[in-house]
Amino acid sequence: MVVNKMKISSEFSKYAIQYGSNNVIQNKVIKKLLQKVSYKPKYILDLGCGSGALCKNIDWDYEYFCGVDFAQGMLELHPKSNKIACVHGNFNDINFFQTLLKDRFDSIFSASALQWAENLEEVFHNIKLLNAPIALAIFTANTFKTLNQTASLKPLLRTVNEVNELQKKYFEAEFEVVEYKLEFESTRDLFRYIKQSGVSGSRKVLDYKQTKQLMREYPMNYLEFEVVFITSKMESLLV
Repeated sequence: MVVNKMKISSEFSKYAIQYGSNNVIQNKVIKKLLQKVSYKPKYILDLGCGSGALCKNIDWDYEYFCGVDFAQGMLELHPKSNKIACVHGNFNDINFFQTLLKDRFDSIFSASALQWAENLEEVFHNIKLLNAPIALAIFTANTFKTLNQTASLKPLLRTVNEVNELQKKYFEAEFEVVEYKLEFESTRDLFRYIKQSGVSGSRKVLDYKQTKQLMREYPMNYLEFEVVFITSKMESLLV
């Protein structure tokens, strides 16, 4: 099983408050993930679909798109059509995956969701059972690296090596690490983004006084993000 691991240079973006978007990095991740899929799948599963960002960015015709999310409020915002099914379900639930086996998919996507898997190996195992090419993007431990170091916080997410070792057990895939940086006009904007974007997983480990101190001491005008992309190798799709 050959794995292509490649570290590429950081991508840097300016966060424009006036656009009112809290998902700048997530949208960049989705665009890159779709660029890595050269084939055009017709039957698509999106695990952790949210409000439909992946679906909205697909630029080819498909027969069926199944978006899965445990947040009913997100599913209500997802695009709807006779080709799109919005399913309330949790990828941490083994029994839920059994229901997915009843459908046929020729591609399984997940963008910026699987970092919240309770047992990532179990989720990978269940994805493998669906027997379809994969395109997965997962945030990893160096997301918010400097912020965590400044606040003496343990990283919330799994390391690149942890994710890589797990995925190698189940997939013949290309494995790429991408580092992003997102610049802000002020520290206040930076911390507002953390609160509103959902990237922090709603973790709140600092009280008001500690948060104010962190805002004073944080040495950067940007946040770091680290994302791994796991995509089926083209030669495996031709078998």
